[in-house]
Amino acid sequence: MEYDKEKVDQATLALMWLVTESDKYGSRAWKGFDWDTLNRLYEKGLISDPKQKAKSVALSDEAVDLSEILFMKFFGKPEK
Repeated sequence: MEYDKEKVDQATLALMWLVTESDKYGSRAWKGFDWDTLNRLYEKGLISDPKQKAKSVALSDEAVDLSEILFMKFFGKPEK
């Protein structure tokens, strides 16, 4: 089946916003997503290498900002 990989990447990054934790070391998200998608996000420089043993990936500053924007775009409720 063919599908729009860019849309999948955006949706995955949006969902990462829900599972992102930030502290003094940066922002990390659980990596329980499709491996091909995680690899594409890594190749785009948005997350750290998902092949590491850690159960999470580090998000770049750009990815943190973009994940929230995409989450609101796909899942936010319009304000009344």
